[in-house]
Amino acid sequence: MHYYPLLFEPNLHKVVWGGDRLRPFKGLQPDGEPVGESWEVSVVPSSTSIISNGEWKGRDLSTVIADHAEAILGTAVNEKYGGELPLLVKFIDAKRDLSIQVHPNDAMAQREHGKSGKSEMWYVIKADAGSHLYAGFKKEITPEEYRRRVADGTITEVLADHEVRVGDVFYLPAGRVHAICGGIMLVEVQQSSDITYRIFDYNRPGMDGKPRELHTELAAKALDYRVEQNYRTEYVDTDNRAIQVVDTPYFNVRVMKVTTTFHRNLMKYDSFIISTCLEGDCTIRVRATGDEILLKEGYSTLIPAAIADYDITPLTGSTRLLDAFIDNKDRSLPRMMSRFLHITQK
Repeated sequence: MHYYPLLFEPNLHKVVWGGDRLRPFKGLQPDGEPVGESWEVSVVPSSTSIISNGEWKGRDLSTVIADHAEAILGTAVNEKYGGELPLLVKFIDAKRDLSIQVHPNDAMAQREHGKSGKSEMWYVIKADAGSHLYAGFKKEITPEEYRRRVADGTITEVLADHEVRVGDVFYLPAGRVHAICGGIMLVEVQQSSDITYRIFDYNRPGMDGKPRELHTELAAKALDYRVEQNYRTEYVDTDNRAIQVVDTPYFNVRVMKVTTTFHRNLMKYDSFIISTCLEGDCTIRVRATGDEILLKEGYSTLIPAAIADYDITPLTGSTRLLDAFIDNKDRSLPRMMSRFLHITQK
């Protein structure tokens, strides 16, 4: 079987708080609708990605993975997640504040919904002057105080409020209260789950003109009320290096600004790679097969684990990428190389 980096059709979501930057960012004509999310790589049943290139063009990502799970996901990922892609990557454009919300951990999500939980991270791409977001509590409160503040509309008074700039990173483990506020565009990497508990939504109507549902009691059970010293992830940005910004049991995320041809050999991680282009078009060329794709600004590719050894070449002076994958490097390299040779020689 011939494996290659997968590209996807645009998958845009209109929401009440959405903005007007995502369509131009992806080279699409504006249509006047409030587009809040672009689901870049998704196997969530309600909105699965459709492949736009190669021999699988027009097929949905879920069915292709089902047919080629080990080669695409990696041996360890395939075994751990039962042949399913465990991540979802999105662009989010907030013209208005998102609801104050929280996501359950794996145990609660499985108990309440029969699904996985949702830990996530944000990397800020654009931020209007003075824009901010909420992440975590700034003081410890009780579940009783939480309920009272939701009822009287003062919940934001106890949230940690962060002014943001381009390049800021926030990790949001399940249980951490959060909200993106107006003027921010970011990329989000998350567990492949669509469970959100809405805590407070500023008493505004949804797209249908009706108040959006709140999940006050479920959120009370999911919330982690502890206060952290720093909710922002600190890192040093260096050109032509893959900088690790998040390393969790659920995903590993690297960011990089590339100004010359840059070699990425990620075979040791035994994982698919989702590479998202944040700035500047580039090409990705697979070393084993010679396959090459054009990855445009505002788009993402899924690189199968079996061919995760490739070169990135910027086409406009520089390109900025964000990579998301699962870190399985504790597995034996000889076993993975044996699998790679077996798959690529089929």
